[in-house]
Amino acid sequence: MFILSSTANLNPPPGWEEGLLFRIYQNLLHANRWHQLIDGLSITLQVTILATLLGVMLGFILALMRISKFAPARWFSSAYITVIRGTPLLVQLLIWRQVILPGREIPLLLVGVLAYAVNSSAYVCEIMRGGILSVDKGQTEAGRSVGLSKFNNMRLIVLPQAFKNALPSLSNEFITVFKETSVLGMIAMTDLTRAATLIVSRTFDAFVPFITIALMYLSIVMLLTWLLGKLERRLRKGDSHTEIKQGFWRTRRAKFSR
Repeated sequence: MFILSSTANLNPPPGWEEGLLFRIYQNLLHANRWHQLIDGLSITLQVTILATLLGVMLGFILALMRISKFAPARWFSSAYITVIRGTPLLVQLLIWRQVILPGREIPLLLVGVLAYAVNSSAYVCEIMRGGILSVDKGQTEAGRSVGLSKFNNMRLIVLPQAFKNALPSLSNEFITVFKETSVLGMIAMTDLTRAATLIVSRTFDAFVPFITIALMYLSIVMLLTWLLGKLERRLRKGDSHTEIKQGFWRTRRAKFSR
């Protein structure tokens, strides 16, 4: 107790209040202000993960509509993509909050997830459509020749390969959604960026809070890039092993058929 009380009564050295350490203490440690950044990061990650999952599901449905032979489905998906990709995300976010879901009783998390999911689905649609069209038509014809239905052909042959082909672009979309959540403060959600802004409004020092969240964004993006890259390499490795095995058995069959 004596040590703690003596330490608390110590005066900082001359000029310390003007240095970087004091600014870090004032903006992050004093009054546990760093807790606000952690809470803001939690909101940011929740919106990112939920919006990406929902956006991928919506985007997949839109991609199937885009390649459908049913003309109204193609028209609807095309118009949807044109509107979403042609308007700013911030405007869409404000429309969701002020026009579509204006009530105070509606959770802001729900508004944010829906707004980002709808925006992301338009981009995921084109990503998945490109992945589906990149699959060789000969494989789908082979699946039909062995009796697979159109649904099973899509589920067992086309979609697994389309997902692998689209994975790099889907990874970029996930990272993009994560960074774009920085405008959630416009609908009064205390995300990571708004948490830093609230700290600045109390300390009148923008350097430490904004540099801190910039480093947090950068660190998480680098971590996600590494993890997703590792997943891509693992999938490619599995593909190469499959190709080697298929080549081996083709050679064996050709040898015994002579």
